[in-house]
Amino acid sequence: MSDETGIPTPDQNDAHFWATVTTLVEPPWNEPATEDSFAMDDRVHEAARALAERISTRALAYRAAGKPLDPALMAAPDLQLALLRALYETKQSVDRLAESAATVAGRGGASYAQLGAAWGGIKRQSARLKWPHAVVGRSTRESIPLHYAGGSAVVHHDADADAWWYSATAADQEERESEAVHGTYAEAIAGATEFLLAHALPDRDEPA
Repeated sequence: MSDETGIPTPDQNDAHFWATVTTLVEPPWNEPATEDSFAMDDRVHEAARALAERISTRALAYRAAGKPLDPALMAAPDLQLALLRALYETKQSVDRLAESAATVAGRGGASYAQLGAAWGGIKRQSARLKWPHAVVGRSTRESIPLHYAGGSAVVHHDADADAWWYSATAADQEERESEAVHGTYAEAIAGATEFLLAHALPDRDEPA
């Protein structure tokens, strides 16, 4: 277990907030316990099942007939196939979110060795192949994509202003293009993330 007592916890209005936040904490995480992994299984299954019930042909027929979907119907092979399709979408979501997390971490100073360690302990070379644009030299100023909360953004560097800005389209199709006022990539990505979260679509507990 790591000792959290020595980790600084500044508020966002602190003058040194961004300098502190963009400094890597070691170790970055504690290993999940078995109960954490099982809890994750439950949450993933819950999300995938909700999608399966929205896309299942049988479930659609029950809704069209005005009948509730009995939980026992999940034993039907076609509903399990719908669940399998939903789990594939879950994997696609994980891959997109992992790419964003690796990019943000890499552009914030994490190495490919650290990215590989976080991704189940894969080797540095494998992490580089998986996320080829995540870690670059400090002098690089290329545009950086981000996918978050159902939306997407691209963070750019303005060479004339020597500042960062972002353009974003949120899940609700709201768009924003910021001014080139962010002193660091981390500040720009924080602004884009805040915008995407503010315009995320509400969670749906019930199938549409």
